[in-house]
Amino acid sequence: MSEQREQREHREPRGGGFNKKRRGKRRKVCNFCVDKVKVVDYKDINRLGRYVSERGKILPRRITGNCAAHQRAVTVAIKNSRIVALMPYTAEV
Repeated sequence: MSEQREQREHREPRGGGFNKKRRGKRRKVCNFCVDKVKVVDYKDINRLGRYVSERGKILPRRITGNCAAHQRAVTVAIKNSRIVALMPYTAEV
């Protein structure tokens, strides 16, 4: 047991502390707000395709950078385009 204590005492401290030099990631900007889009169209597949993963899942706000209102509109538009068969429900394997 005394060997284990000695080994622990000689270890270097872990780097889990607060780092003052590290900055947070820059907040993403909502593309719809930048383009001043009022209504998200379910027929605009090129634009909606950016907000769907490779597997067909709708990407969350923290990844897309959309504001809450536009993220809800994108979700509804993607679901409507899936119903009308403009977009697939799942990824094509």
